[in-house]
Amino acid sequence: MATREEAIHALEHIRDPESGLSLVELGLIRDIMSRGEGVSLTLVYITDDEAARGEMQSAVREALGEIGVAPGDVHIRAREANDFERGEVAKKLGAAAPQGQANEEAKRAPSLLEAGNPATFIAVASGKGGVGKSTVTVNLAVALARRGKRVGLVDADIYGFSVPDMMGIEAKPVVEEGGVEPVTSHGVKVMSMGFFVEDNAPVIWRGPMLGKMLRNFFNEIQWGELDYVLLDLPPGTGDVALDVHQMIPHSKEIIVTTPHATAAFVAARAGAMALHTNHEILGVVENMAWYERGDGQRDYVFGRGGGAKLAEELHTELLLQVPLGAPDNHPAEPDYSPSIYKEDTPTGKLYLELADRIIAKTGK
Repeated sequence: MATREEAIHALEHIRDPESGLSLVELGLIRDIMSRGEGVSLTLVYITDDEAARGEMQSAVREALGEIGVAPGDVHIRAREANDFERGEVAKKLGAAAPQGQANEEAKRAPSLLEAGNPATFIAVASGKGGVGKSTVTVNLAVALARRGKRVGLVDADIYGFSVPDMMGIEAKPVVEEGGVEPVTSHGVKVMSMGFFVEDNAPVIWRGPMLGKMLRNFFNEIQWGELDYVLLDLPPGTGDVALDVHQMIPHSKEIIVTTPHATAAFVAARAGAMALHTNHEILGVVENMAWYERGDGQRDYVFGRGGGAKLAEELHTELLLQVPLGAPDNHPAEPDYSPSIYKEDTPTGKLYLELADRIIAKTGK
C-alpha cells in the first residue's frame, strides 16, 4: 500500500499548465489519504480549460500508478479554487485582501495544508464540554513554546471559542502586505473565531460555513515556520471535528477527560472517531484528577480511574493527570492570562512534563 509520503513524492513533478509550478508547491494537491490499496486526494483547479483539467487528472493517476496504485483505486475529489479560499479573513478584519495578479503568488500566505509542511498537527479532543480541553490545549501550547518550539494554536471550536480569553489576548490579527498575521501570546501564534466576533456575539452558522472558515485559518494566515500546530477541537464528533479529520489526515490526537466514569465513556467516542479515521492517538490527559488540600491530602472530587480506563480502551497511554485548580494570576501582572499556569508552579511543571512527552513521541 502506498503511503501518504510516497504519494506526495510521486506527485511533485506534476505542473500547473499556466504557471509551470508544481501542483504540490502551489498547494493544489490536498487532503491526501491512503485508503486500503488506493489513494484519495483533493485536486484544486485554477484553470477553466477543461482539457487541461483532464490532463491534470490523468497525470495524477499515472504518477500514482508508478508507485503501484491502480488507476481505478485513485479517488480524486476535484474542487475549483474560489474567492473564499483567499482574502476572507482579511475582509473580516476590515482590510482589503492583497490585489494584483502578477504578485499574488508572492503575497499569499503559505498554507498549513500544503503537502510537505513539516509541522506536526495535534488535535486536542474530548467527548463532551466542561472537562477542561481548552485549558489543556493552551497550557500544552505554552509549555511547548517554553521548550523552545515554534507553536501555532488554532481555536477550532468555532461556536465555543475561548482561547483568546483564556490566554488574556486583547489584540486582534493585523493585515500586513504579506497577509494576515496571527496574534502572538506567551510565545504561541494564535488564530480564533473570537477575533472576529464583537461583544461575545453568538456564531449562527451551518456546518459548511464552519469548515470554510477553518480552512481559511489554515490558508490565509502568515504562520511562518512551525514545529507544532495545536487544534482546540469542539467537543464531540460533529462537523468541525470531521472537517479536521478530512483536512489533516496525518494529524495526531490527544483525548481529554475527567476521572468520572461517564466523562471517560463519552470521551471514548472521540477516540473511536480518531481511530476510525486512522489518526494516531498520542495519549489521554485526565484533567481535574484530584483536589489537593492544604495538608497535602487529596480529595478525588470526580472519582478515580476514568483516564486510565479510557487509555486502556483506546490502546494508548495516560500521559498526564492534572489536579483540580486555577492559576494564581493577577490582572495587574504583565502578560496576564486567566488560564495559563506559570512555569515554576506545580501544575506549570506538569505541563512541561507533558510537553517533553509529546516532543519525545513526535521526534521534534
